[in-house]
Amino acid sequence: MDIDILPELAGLRRELRETLRELLPEALRRKVLLGQRLGREDYLRWQRLLHGRGLGAVHWPSAWGGRDWSPAQSAVFDEECARLGAPRQLPFGLKMLAPVLLRFGTPEQCARLLPPIVEGRSWWCQGYSEPGAGSDLASLKTRALPDGEDFVLHGQKTWTTLAQHADWMFCLARTDPEARPQRGISFLLVDMRSPGVRVRPIRLLDGEHEVNEVWLDGVRVPRANLVGELHQGWTVAKYLLGHERANIAGIGTIQRELDRLRELAARPDASGLRPGEQPPLAADIAELEIDLLALEATQARMLQHEGPPGAEASMLKVLGSRLQQRVSELLMRAAGARALPFEPEAFEPPPGFEPVAGEDCALLAAQYANWRKVSIYGGSNEIQLNILAAALGLDPGPRGGA
Repeated sequence: MDIDILPELAGLRRELRETLRELLPEALRRKVLLGQRLGREDYLRWQRLLHGRGLGAVHWPSAWGGRDWSPAQSAVFDEECARLGAPRQLPFGLKMLAPVLLRFGTPEQCARLLPPIVEGRSWWCQGYSEPGAGSDLASLKTRALPDGEDFVLHGQKTWTTLAQHADWMFCLARTDPEARPQRGISFLLVDMRSPGVRVRPIRLLDGEHEVNEVWLDGVRVPRANLVGELHQGWTVAKYLLGHERANIAGIGTIQRELDRLRELAARPDASGLRPGEQPPLAADIAELEIDLLALEATQARMLQHEGPPGAEASMLKVLGSRLQQRVSELLMRAAGARALPFEPEAFEPPPGFEPVAGEDCALLAAQYANWRKVSIYGGSNEIQLNILAAALGLDPGPRGGA
């Protein structure tokens, strides 16, 4: 069941499908569709290919290499990339830092930092969460002490996604320890090659090295790398989180995995029965399709609003993350016994490797385990529900986070 929620953009959607299919290398597409491990060069290569066609940052202003596309046009672009099987464009620089620089940054910061992002020459990571300061981000302890023309950073960040590949990190640090929690925080840009930066891997449930601890031991950051006003980083941080949460819905990814689910459910199992013809699974797939259409319609209405994302971004984050987890669960059910083996070799298969469970099921268990995280990052879903309750004038009870 495919219903175009934005029929006025049907022509753009067709044009993008043709262009992207021509542009995306088949070997790279295959890695994405099979859930295999992507390296730094895979992501940056795709960014460079898009930039070469003028599609590297469609939502940016044209003055900075973008196309001035509306939120609705940009959403169609993201959906078509995901459905085709393209690597996800790295959001940290492109969709999180860039809006912050364009809103709060200086002309010099924009000129220095935006071109390498869109051209696929720099990789950013996010230094927000800390031990004891995840959803309650305002309790962060990392300090930035003024010293001449620099700040000197001391502290620890955790769950820092893909920091092992990053050239830069945007970081929240406490610059006024006497201020109340939401005050006295500043938004700083940290060169990951600076002395005193140490990155240590955290292995996830699926065995992947996707997140890290980052230790900051006397790291010097030039004052020129302060974004926004001193001690006003909380305002910058919340602006960035609105953009982050609006991009977590993952509608294109859910659409792609739903297509995969339909195909898998139509295959006969060992007994000759098709899982998708069994009433319980068929009903759950139909319910997922309906809920996805509702999420698409909700996003389409929100895309008509002007201005930065507000509390409504929390709604997209909650609903989208729930659907991503549901589709991963249904894929496991549809695959049945074929999804049981967990074969780490399938992440980076050597020549001649034959997965026991069948090539397209070998990493379903890994995907299921990995996607448990989507309801946590970007601010846990519990925090998002508190934000929505407050926006509706309800009493959310004890609150934390941003």
